Amino acid sequence: MDETALSLGTIDVSYLSTSADCSISRCKHSSEEWGECNSRPTLFRSATLKWKEALLSRKRPFVGRCCYVCTPQSRDNFFNSSIPSLGLRNVIYINETHTRYRGWLARRFCYVLFVQERDVHKGMFAKNLTENVLNNSRVQKAIVDEASEPSTPGSFVQTDPKAINKVKKKARKILQEMVANVSPALIRLTGWVLLKLFNSFFWNIQIHRGQIEMVKAATEMNLPLIFLPVHKSHIDYLLLTFILFCHNIKAPYIAAGNNLNIPIFSTLIRKLGGFFIRRKLDQNPDGRKDFLYRALLYVHIEELLRQQQFLEIFLEGTRSRSGKTSGARAGLLSVVVDALFSNATPDVLIIPVGISYDRIIEGHYNSEQLGNPKKNESLWSIARGVFRMLRKNYGCVRVDFAQPFSLKEYVNSQSQKPVPAPLSLEQALLPAILPSRPNDTVDEGAEASLPNSRDITSEPFRRELISNLAEHILFTANKSCAVMSTHIVACLLLYRHREGTDLSRLVEDFFSMKEEVLARDFDLGFSGNSDDVVMHAIHLLGNCVNITNTSRNNEFFITPSITIPAVFELNFYSNGILHVFIKEAVIACSLHAIQSRRYRNGTSGASPSLISQEHLVRKAASLCYLLSNEFTVSLPCQVIYQVCHESVERLIQYGILLVAEDDQEDVSPSLTEHQWNKKLPEPLSWRSDEEDEDSDFGEEQRDCYLKVSQSQEHQQYITFLQRLLAPLLEAYSSAVIFVHNFSGPVFESEYIQKLHRHLINRTERNVAVYAESATYSHVKNAVKVFKEIGVFKQTKQRKDIILELSTTFLPQRNRQKLLEFVMSFMVL
Repeated sequence: MDETALSLGTIDVSYLSTSADCSISRCKHSSEEWGECNSRPTLFRSATLKWKEALLSRKRPFVGRCCYVCTPQSRDNFFNSSIPSLGLRNVIYINETHTRYRGWLARRFCYVLFVQERDVHKGMFAKNLTENVLNNSRVQKAIVDEASEPSTPGSFVQTDPKAINKVKKKARKILQEMVANVSPALIRLTGWVLLKLFNSFFWNIQIHRGQIEMVKAATEMNLPLIFLPVHKSHIDYLLLTFILFCHNIKAPYIAAGNNLNIPIFSTLIRKLGGFFIRRKLDQNPDGRKDFLYRALLYVHIEELLRQQQFLEIFLEGTRSRSGKTSGARAGLLSVVVDALFSNATPDVLIIPVGISYDRIIEGHYNSEQLGNPKKNESLWSIARGVFRMLRKNYGCVRVDFAQPFSLKEYVNSQSQKPVPAPLSLEQALLPAILPSRPNDTVDEGAEASLPNSRDITSEPFRRELISNLAEHILFTANKSCAVMSTHIVACLLLYRHREGTDLSRLVEDFFSMKEEVLARDFDLGFSGNSDDVVMHAIHLLGNCVNITNTSRNNEFFITPSITIPAVFELNFYSNGILHVFIKEAVIACSLHAIQSRRYRNGTSGASPSLISQEHLVRKAASLCYLLSNEFTVSLPCQVIYQVCHESVERLIQYGILLVAEDDQEDVSPSLTEHQWNKKLPEPLSWRSDEEDEDSDFGEEQRDCYLKVSQSQEHQQYITFLQRLLAPLLEAYSSAVIFVHNFSGPVFESEYIQKLHRHLINRTERNVAVYAESATYSHVKNAVKVFKEIGVFKQTKQRKDIILELSTTFLPQRNRQKLLEFVMSFMVL
């Protein structure tokens, strides 16, 4: 394909500081807000922005508003029209103006004065935590139950005071690890140290003043706040506390995995508000639930909320190794919800937090993506990491606080909304993969999955509520994440200029994609002249990018490195922009699936160039279900068909999809959620592809037919979108091919290792089109999807799971249909 520039803008508008000659050497202390647009009339073609030229004079998008469906009252709280205009500030840029003093001495000691003036004292934090937890009736009962536990089934042992005292000592020892002992003096000292360190290896740490104002307003409600950030780096733990400290907001208690419970380091973490919890709650040798530990953890969180303390919880549980948001692990969140149910606190305010890095301090996670086991943290590894950081620069950081919303309001809105439980992946996808399969069992499963009650005491409703809440938070946090310069450059090099491009062309495409991001109401984590920012990003990507000097015009030629570790690293940073284009990429791949089938089988009825809009929406929804472990395109309160329909409408607005002339008058506005539920009852709305090709199976389906624009720039843009999902689809199709040779029951861990080795071998032999398809995260997610759609049935055995083929996919023809379904979306 002709590698002309992906031109997505019309005028080169650079967001500069007050000085017109802003260069990369001045990015660190540039203006804290975007300056006026410095128009330089370099014209570019546009794939999607011509329809909305007014965007060129727009202001920065304000991200993170809470859901107007689930929390309409919270949406109006803490927000006013002046909030978005407050602009950005660099948290680590501190001078005498940030203190009460002026003069030479104040300039020399401004960090010390700034830290000393922060409002932090012992009375802000929880008191008597250990004793209050141990004296709680739930913990007392758990202690007695464990002390009087019968040694053999059916036998009874009278409670022994010595046994109770022994269990109490065990409980107190657990709490010594769990309970934080916050030291205001150490918080101040750490604030000073972090100001020094962050200024040495970050260009800046940007936050939005308006978002901080909303958080401050929330603190005045005298309610506990729960901060729920995305988790990309170990520095996340310190970053949030540091920012809140700088703005006189009480430091949160941070839930950390016990893998960080390292001598000396763990003491520091506890003094800063960290408390350690097991990564697996039940660690009994016999595999039984540890009710004592569960009771201590539950009451500890409840007591913190009762004393109106703030919490910081990482819903993903671990750092994302792929650069995308991982699935939610809602264990601690469920404790918060239960505390609200038990009236331990009148309400809780939830604050999702997005964090974006130009470059994470870990650099990359290539070792784990290549299948190597994760190395345990140690004091020596932490010390080495700190020294390594001091020798490098990691660019810019952006932290976005989403709008706080009331947990009580969310719970009440869910209890009043008669929303059925979501379909399982098997119920949603199998009719599309195997259209001839009887739907009797699917119907039964769909009915069985519906909760019997919307009452908060109903366990099915509680599980559904917590799951939806966790998805809601992660979706909002992910959408709040700013797009960084390294994300755009890595994405362009992998999926637009994989064979390399001139630097000038890369800069043009960088500016154009920047405009595309802003047009979709996502924010950017950088400012400055595009030429300088691109060079800054290339420098940070290091050995992943090759630079050569061409004799033509003495210009630099930029190519991505083709080694497996380099491609994995570029893919990690490229995934930072995936959430911006994901819905359009799904539509683009679905277009290919429909068109390729028509070219293979021929068509009767409708014109070959025309595509039913409803058919396209259903095809896109099936792809969203298939890749649901890789990304999320909608909130739980949204209907996935409606979201896909709106994405199609957006491409029509862009001019990429055209409404057939005969159907211009029939184009209906976006359907409401109720209309979609009525129009596409799940799961029986699926039809086979043969039915979809028939043009007279209903009047509704002829309402709107579409055709794809044939202009060069639109075709290039569609190809770019399709390439974004190509590595995922290649990984899944290769995994399906691997299933063809599946033999006998096998442990899941062993199967994942074999499959990953297979994908790595394909890449090493240059069989794979996209080397990044062989990442370990893709393998794990593919196996998880196969379990959820019923390819494998699983049996638990001790600490592992045994996989074997289900009866549905024992026939080779059904596995072949699964392969055809996945490969239909791939652009080869």
